[in-house]
Amino acid sequence: MVFSGGADGGPQVTVDGASAEGPAPMQLLLLSLAGCMAVDIRMILEKSRVSVDDLEIDVVGERAEEAPRRYLRIDMICRLEGPGEGDAAKVQRALDLSREKYCSVLHSLDPAIALDVRAA
Repeated sequence: MVFSGGADGGPQVTVDGASAEGPAPMQLLLLSLAGCMAVDIRMILEKSRVSVDDLEIDVVGERAEEAPRRYLRIDMICRLEGPGEGDAAKVQRALDLSREKYCSVLHSLDPAIALDVRAA
């Protein structure tokens, strides 16, 4: 159950249901969410003139026991190096803006999304 894919002409990503050769699909979803928010946070802080030397996001999801085993809860911890204590409000604003407005991955996790699945 190993697959690879990516954008035309771009790098390929390996997806592995057993997590041996690459992340499993649900792990990849968490990585996508963390990556999207990391980009937002860096861009927002850059525009706010807050220096960020490093940003690391730990993300953990709690899944339902029964199929389809969707995420019930996702916890994210953002670790930033560079911003000073006086930048705390700007950092919180960046986190809030990513969550509430900009992170397209997060906003795509709405169960009301129409899904069309077909064979070609």
